[in-house]
This record gives sequence, structure tokens and C-alpha cells, in this order.
Amino acid sequence: MKKSVYSLVLMDDVIKAVDEQAYRLGTSRSNLINQILAEHLSCVTPEMRMREIFGQVTQLVSSSFRIQEQRSPSLMTVRTALEYKYRPTISYKVELERSPQQYLGTLRVNIRTQSAALIDMFHSFFAYRAKLENAYLSGIGVEGYSCEIGDGSFSRKLINTGALTGEQAGEAIGEYIKDLDHAVKTYFAAPEAFAESARVLEKNYRALLSRYII
Repeated sequence: MKKSVYSLVLMDDVIKAVDEQAYRLGTSRSNLINQILAEHLSCVTPEMRMREIFGQVTQLVSSSFRIQEQRSPSLMTVRTALEYKYRPTISYKVELERSPQQYLGTLRVNIRTQSAALIDMFHSFFAYRAKLENAYLSGIGVEGYSCEIGDGSFSRKLINTGALTGEQAGEAIGEYIKDLDHAVKTYFAAPEAFAESARVLEKNYRALLSRYII
């Protein structure tokens, strides 16, 4: 959304209260005043849309994931543990774009472990998953799939079709995280039998894709 500079005359006590609240929320004075006025006048700001998206994600994943508190309205992180020795933690971090164009934002997945063997397994799974997602999205004419696999990390852009409301975008992201996490846990539970499990997981992904393109 376009922003311009305006001059306002406000009471010192009001500015003091605004600054204190802005500090608590981790935002700026101008941004907080903009949000307050937008809510009062029923205008939709990027922060309001992000809250709507993350509110829906929370409803979908709160029973299975530990939700980490974030100071930024554009960030949300959820965590879960693998049923594997030492129970390594997997985190899913969503960072939304304030003004989405081709992408709604970015999903980053990280595994917390010092085990080189586990990191290798993590990389193997996401190499498989990225190939699967790219093939299916390209097959239905959706271009722009973008991902990276790093040292115990995977990140991908969340595609913006432009047809989703905030609630629908939150539902799509939440369902995608749940599907991805189920696939990760299935792989780590029995990597030697993954060829058989992969057929079911691929069917699950196709079903997800028939409802949401993300």
C-alpha cells in the first residue's frame, strides 16, 4: 500500500502512550497510529491481513505444534519434535510479504540437531519433496516455484494466486504445513520403507493441491 507523509498535531500524552505501546509491540510510532486509524475507520492494513492469516494458521496447527511468540506481525514460527532418537526439533517459520506480488511470503524449515546423519536425511527428504512439488505445480501451469536447501534448512516461496482472502490464505498455509510435517515424520520414522510410503504421501499432496495452490 502506498504511504505519504502528513503533519498531525497531537497531545504529548497521546504520543507518549503511543510510543510505549509501539515499543511493546515492536513497531514504529507511525505504523501503530496507522493501524489504530485503519481499524477505527474499517480500512484493511497489511498488518490486519497478516493477523487474519496467522489467526487461521493458529487454529489449524495449535493442537499439533508449539507456537512461538513473535514480536513482528509478519512472522510466525511453530515447532514440533520428531519421533526419533534424541527427539530433534523441527521448526516451520512463515514470513509474509507486506504487499504480496508473485509470492505471499516465505516458509523456512529447520532441523535442530548436531547429527550429520540426521542432517543428511533432512536434505534427502527435501530434495525429494522439492522435486515433487515443482513437478505437480508445473503440471497445472503454475510457474515460479522457488526453493533452497541449506545446512539443515529448507526454504520455499509461497505462491500468491491472488484469489485467496486472508482467511483462505491462512487455511492454505496451515494445511500445507500439516501435510509437509506429516511427510517429514513419515520419512524419519522409516526411511528404508519410504518408497512405499511415498505413494500415499504423493496422493495426500495431490489432494492438498486440488484445494489450495500455495
